[in-house]
Amino acid sequence: MSIIIFLIILLVLVLVHEFGHFFTAKRFGIRVDEFGFGFPPKLFGFKKGETEYSFNLLPVGGFVKIFGENFKEADFVEVGFLDKDSAAKQEFSRSLVSKPKYQQAIVLFAGIFANFLLAWLLFSVGFMSGLPTSVGNEPQNYNMKDVHLVVLSVLPDSPAENAGLKPGDRIVYVKTDNAATSYISPETIKSFVAPGKKIEMGYLRGKDTAYNMTEVIPKNDNGKFSIGISMDQIGTVKLPVLRAFWEGLALDWFVAKGTVIGLYTLIAEGIMGKGSLAEVTGPVGMVGIVSSAYQFGFVYLLSFTALISVNLAIINLIPFPALDGGRLLFLLIEKIKGSRLNPRFANTANMVGFAILIILMLLVTYHDVIKLF
Repeated sequence: MSIIIFLIILLVLVLVHEFGHFFTAKRFGIRVDEFGFGFPPKLFGFKKGETEYSFNLLPVGGFVKIFGENFKEADFVEVGFLDKDSAAKQEFSRSLVSKPKYQQAIVLFAGIFANFLLAWLLFSVGFMSGLPTSVGNEPQNYNMKDVHLVVLSVLPDSPAENAGLKPGDRIVYVKTDNAATSYISPETIKSFVAPGKKIEMGYLRGKDTAYNMTEVIPKNDNGKFSIGISMDQIGTVKLPVLRAFWEGLALDWFVAKGTVIGLYTLIAEGIMGKGSLAEVTGPVGMVGIVSSAYQFGFVYLLSFTALISVNLAIINLIPFPALDGGRLLFLLIEKIKGSRLNPRFANTANMVGFAILIILMLLVTYHDVIKLF
């Protein structure tokens, strides 16, 4: 089920991204030859106007084929598009490459912008529905409701897992032989973790109204005792429509800024030889996160989708060949030098960039698989 949900999320995110390119290209009078749902091989399709809408076998995203997207003016000359035939000249005028640089830039940036818009919408809907928020990160002058200590993750083969605790459980009661409390915080749990102490815990799961009981015996890990959970105090923030959109935009910006800082740190540490791909989550790891978010509830899944949408937008902004940011960089270079880049150079750079991205994805996936064992 988690894999299916992840594929649906990925499909939506990529299609929204590609629709940004599609919409702006159409608005500027650029011919769009195909809008593909999924990736080939092709299953079926239909044509509306000049655009074919295809449905393909691999449901992991989508694509648009924009006329002249990978062409340079020299290519049109070679195939006779710029001869004296007025029809050929008119056809060339509807290609991406023939448009002013600012229009080309808008078409390239539109996919990134569409992902930011989607994240804003999802965050806003989350705030309208009741968005789970960590204590301390709530909007100003807002008193959160239904605050609980929530188990965020459980380590495999840990005392917590052996006791039956799962991500999403809300801890409401803790007791040992000589102490008990109903005021629960991360600090409270840590104060109860000690050698030889059996901890009795009461927790709520899902829509439970009566709490379940379990016992956890801390594990000695090189002199450090733990029960194997990460946790946070989470409350619900539910806002009226207008404020929900405002706070959704603020959260969109906050997540984007955090993503940029995190990505910069990762790249900088990688250059200095301090980074590790083991810290990066790929498709396999994402399935596990989707599973946890699904267990937490639908609003958590919305928030997760919004986070991935922001990450997709930021990554595409990187000025690296094969990404939208790389193509924007090529446009900027052409604008500065006043002439087009050599088509062979641009195509080769994009191919090399794409190959590097595939290798990185394979390495990240390898580390994801290693983490499972």
